[in-house]
Amino acid sequence: MNRRAPETEADPTSPDPSKNSLPAPGITMIGAGYVGLVTGTCLAKLGFDVLCLDTNANRVAALKAGRSPIYEPGLEALMERQVAEGRLRFDTFEPKGVAHADFVFLAVGTPSLPGSDQADLSQIFEATRMVAPQLRAGACLVVKSTVPAGTNSTIRAIVAERRPGLAFSVVSNPEFLREGRAVADFLRPDRIVVGCHDDAGRAGMERIYRSFVDQDVPVLFTSPENAELIKYAANAFLAMKVAFANEVSDLCEAAGGDVRDVVRGIGLDARIGPRFLEPGPGFGGSCFPKDTRAFVDIGRRLGRPQRLVEAVVAINEDRKESLSSRVADALGSCAGKTIAVLGVAFKPDTDDLREAPALRLIPALVEAGAEVRFYDPQVAAAGVAELEGALQASTLAAALEGADAAVLLTEWAEFRMLDLVSARRSMRGATFVDFRNLYARDTMGKAGFLYHPIGSAPLRDLPLLPEGIAASRRVSRAVRDGRVAMG
Repeated sequence: MNRRAPETEADPTSPDPSKNSLPAPGITMIGAGYVGLVTGTCLAKLGFDVLCLDTNANRVAALKAGRSPIYEPGLEALMERQVAEGRLRFDTFEPKGVAHADFVFLAVGTPSLPGSDQADLSQIFEATRMVAPQLRAGACLVVKSTVPAGTNSTIRAIVAERRPGLAFSVVSNPEFLREGRAVADFLRPDRIVVGCHDDAGRAGMERIYRSFVDQDVPVLFTSPENAELIKYAANAFLAMKVAFANEVSDLCEAAGGDVRDVVRGIGLDARIGPRFLEPGPGFGGSCFPKDTRAFVDIGRRLGRPQRLVEAVVAINEDRKESLSSRVADALGSCAGKTIAVLGVAFKPDTDDLREAPALRLIPALVEAGAEVRFYDPQVAAAGVAELEGALQASTLAAALEGADAAVLLTEWAEFRMLDLVSARRSMRGATFVDFRNLYARDTMGKAGFLYHPIGSAPLRDLPLLPEGIAASRRVSRAVRDGRVAMG
């Protein structure tokens, strides 16, 4: 399994570290997961001295050995350069690691509480309690984790209780990084949001992001509560676009339309735009599912129900639950069939399985009596309970060999280049269910597939329009009455 992402080319538009004319302040990053590792590495590229701390000793050992524990295009190569140039270091978490830092970034997980929609803030509050005794005077705590409105104030209260009289700032600076494009998103952001209570916090963040300001990147300084809400509201809105596209997709199937053209026509409206207006198997990952649920929970607890986002959550759950029945409808029955699932990561260019549609589909197919083989170019699925009943193929060809059906879940570039004719010849059956609409209908037909895209009729089962249905019934009656001969 090749886990190293290709090195990205030098980006002439990325910030120039020389623009930070003052001595680079020291930064300690608490958490070296997706957000912390990308943020820390990119801050080092900007010229800052960064120490990333994490409680996971195995992760830290991998980082010290020059290996990124996550797959993210361009990250490992960039990380290696910053380490070699002495600007980026890794270590296991110790509170004293913040003692000399001007900025302490909090980038720890805020998952949903078990059995609840509420965000679990235990990690961020515990991290705050542990670093508070070591904070230097004038230090700035920067909250990168996604947290509900009011969390910034709680963090300030925790520090003030443990360090009465200490001058410090707490800033809310939500991340807007997309997995698979996180490095590029950090170095070429479309906006930066900073929520702060005081001038010292604002001045500190202006220093951090000075090179972006020089490139005219919009920087919004606002209150911490606004910054916290912006992150949740932005993710909820993007999730809504995905859910809306899936609803339109279902309507297209019933009405004889093609969702590809319909969403293209919608997206051409400049007020709407095409991004995220894409039907599929439902959204997954570390952000949209938990953040939409948390947004609903926040509204519920504040007495302001978020009915639209509640519907988005329900639509997405229904979408994931419907995947296995769609495959069964295409095959007639899954029992005794060999099904190749192409892609299990929740999106391409990442190895993240969190809340991926595959974790719903594959167990359901196995339960229905299918033999499931899956292939993903980056996911190492050993130990993933939801996938234990399936076989992980080492290559795409091995997954397809002798399969009765193929089901595409993740639109990896490798799948775009699939030799469809050869794939069809290697398979026992001709059924191909495409939950990403990756292929052209005529191309799939010429390759010999019974193609089942989403948002339109299967290739050989096009519905008739109402006028066509009426005409078909008239012909059927004529044949039955002996007025027309068939053959």
